[in-house]
Amino acid sequence: VQLVESGGGLVQAGGSLRLSCAASGRTFSSFAMGWFRQAPGKEREFVASISASAGNLYYADAVKGRFTISRDNAKNTVYLQMNSPKPEDTAVYYCAVGGIATMRRGVVKYWGQGTQVTVSS
Repeated sequence: VQLVESGGGLVQAGGSLRLSCAASGRTFSSFAMGWFRQAPGKEREFVASISASAGNLYYADAVKGRFTISRDNAKNTVYLQMNSPKPEDTAVYYCAVGGIATMRRGVVKYWGQGTQVTVSS
């Protein structure tokens, strides 16, 4: 099982960036997928999650209205569209797979290796 994130990098505040996470090794269409992030000196925190059918979406208050999570089960891929990012969104972003009811509490079955996102002011 492997989760590989891509799309991270340097972006200006107010711009946009899209992260992708491709899963391989098994099919994740029956699992929720999500994103977490960890800034330097801080604990890893929940960002967003999406249920297997994409019928349920959850967001952290800090990103609600700016970030959008989506998935393509045919491609075993989850996305995070980051619009109007702020410097405080700077962090390593991790892809996650788990249950929709527990992911927001940090219960995750599989983690990606992370991708750095840096937002300049």
